[in-house]
Order: sequence, then structure tokens, then C-alpha cells
Amino acid sequence: MPTHDNFELAEASPVTLGEGQFLVKNLWLSVDPYMRGRMNDAKSYAEPYALGEAMTGGAVGVVEQSNNADYPVGAKVLHMGGWREACVFGGGLTPPAGMPPVKLPELGVPDQHWLSILGMPGGTAWFGLLKVAEAKEGETVFVSAAAGAVGSTIVQVAKAKGMKVIGSAGGKEKCDWVRELGADAVIDYKAGPVLPQLTDALKSIGENGIDVYFDNVGGEHLDAAFATAREWARFAICGMIDVYNDFKAQPMQYLPRIIACRISIKGFLYPDFMGQLPEFNADMAALIQSGKVVGRETVHDGIESAVDAFLGLFDGSNMGKMLVKL
Repeated sequence: MPTHDNFELAEASPVTLGEGQFLVKNLWLSVDPYMRGRMNDAKSYAEPYALGEAMTGGAVGVVEQSNNADYPVGAKVLHMGGWREACVFGGGLTPPAGMPPVKLPELGVPDQHWLSILGMPGGTAWFGLLKVAEAKEGETVFVSAAAGAVGSTIVQVAKAKGMKVIGSAGGKEKCDWVRELGADAVIDYKAGPVLPQLTDALKSIGENGIDVYFDNVGGEHLDAAFATAREWARFAICGMIDVYNDFKAQPMQYLPRIIACRISIKGFLYPDFMGQLPEFNADMAALIQSGKVVGRETVHDGIESAVDAFLGLFDGSNMGKMLVKL
């Protein structure tokens, strides 16, 4: 588990913009579980963070100074130069994570939604549910971490598309909120083993198995999904936060059901679907405007709170998207 000792809050020198450069003042910063993996010096889908250099992550900001006509002063942008109060782009500089800033269209939504239900968490939920798992109307969906940024979006999108949903969350407050989002049944993984609760939840909604499992957790939740899967079930594997800080063997008692039930299991990443972003943006914007999908954020204030916000992801202190407001 990371601690405050792994981080330093440093002050950068003022900059003079060169030709084609522009400075973005950050308004909102994102902290996400995947960042924990980038703190390991190991080969993965993203380069490890470099010691002594600024962390990077999703952010929404406004152009405050500009020598670039494509990014005029006042333009709102989404970019990967988070974990700092301002960031310089353009003029030949390599953007953080190799992703240049994207100017935000006017959709009439709060700025922070571009880091939650209209951003990577919302896109991860939408693509994972509808493209990876190919969930369809009338099917039964089980989602772990249903009170998190991704999970809470899945609950709402699945209900909007005519599916039955069972969500798992930790504690009464989170479980009550997942029910408010429309879940047909909710289990509290802190109250006891997952499998008996999932079996009871299925009975309570008149179902004998799940068609889709959206995994944010791994471990016991994944094994319970194997145990209750119907034939031809599809599992979308998004995250396994259960082992990010303490990698351990995952005992899978019901793993052999993959064969008999012909379960399809597919891991995926949000960048896999960049070519389909226009479809996601259009559908999610319509769901938001109709009130079928709502965003909720747990907000920390100030750059000095970024580490607390990040560490809070691993003790379950967030409901919805964890954000830092500058």
C-alpha cells in the first residue's frame, strides 16, 4: 500500500511560452486505481512513473496563456497532465502519456463529468458492458465495485438498456446508493461471503444465473461469478483492485465452469476503443440529458490533497468518481 512517504509536493519554476505552446490551468484532477500499477517498475500496458518526476493523470483545465491559435485562451481541454496545477503543451513538447489535449465540446454538462461519466470511467463502463460483454436487453448483469466510478455507471447504463442488475458494494451507505441508482438487487461484500449473497440475490429477482459479469475486483467476486454463470456467459475484466497492493494467489474453486458453460472472458482497456468514442459520446450524452445516468463525485480540495484522494481509492472511501478540485 502506498503512503505519503512515496510522494513529494514540489514547486516548479515559472515558464516562458515558446512558439506554438500554451499553458493550461487545471481545474479538476482525476485519481484512478490503474495509477497504482504504474508505480511498479514492471512491464505493463503503460510505462511506469519515473522517480523524481511529476505524476500524470486525467485532468480538465482551461487555457490561460497561448501562442497556439488552435488552443485559444479560455478554451476548456481534457488532457493527461494532471497531478499538477498547470501544464504546458505544444511547440514540439511530448504530451504526458503521449495524448495531446482535447478541446471539450459544449454539451451543457459540468466540467468534471469529462473525468467521470463522460470520460475514461464512463467510457470504460459503456464499452465494457456493451462492446466487450455484448450485454443485451433482458439479460442479467452482475457488477462488482458497483458504488465506484465505473461500477455505478454500469448499473445505470444497464438499467437504461433494459437489463437486470445485481451490484456488489461495501457497507450500508454504498449499498443503499446502488439501489437508488436502479439496481434490482445489491449485496454487501463486507457483510459475509459473496457467493451465498449472490445466489440469494438471483432468487430474489427471479433468476437462476448471470449472463454478464463486469469485474472491477477479482478474487472472491470473480469466483462467485463463475459459480453462478449461465451457459454462454460473458465476463468483461476491467480491474482487479483486490490484488493491486498485495498480489496473492487467487483461489478459484469454480474455474472449471468455464468449460461446461462456455464462458467467454475478455480483458480490455479504455484506449482500445478510441475509434468508437463518437458513438459513446452521443449515447452517453443522451442518457445524461434524459436523466437516466447521473454522476456522483467524492471531491478533495487542493493539489495538496491529491495523495489522500488517491489512497482513498484503496480503502473504499469514495462513492462514484474520486476527484481533486483545484
